[in-house]
Amino acid sequence: MAATRYRCDACGNLTRFDVTTTRRTRAFHHFTVGGDLKVEDEEVLSEVVEDVQCRWCGSGQSVRSLEEAEG
Repeated sequence: MAATRYRCDACGNLTRFDVTTTRRTRAFHHFTVGGDLKVEDEEVLSEVVEDVQCRWCGSGQSVRSLEEAEG
């Protein structure tokens, strides 16, 4: 899954964002005899970005994905 780049039109930030997502995954859980868990072969079944906030100015209304802004 490719990472989405964001830009805040309010302050020009291109690097710092708080992104809230919901993911549905399937993974193989491998427990050792001692009870330690190692998660293997994790597959993302679905992912929804719920909210993106600019870390610099706190705006959420002015944040756009670069693909959206260019398209």
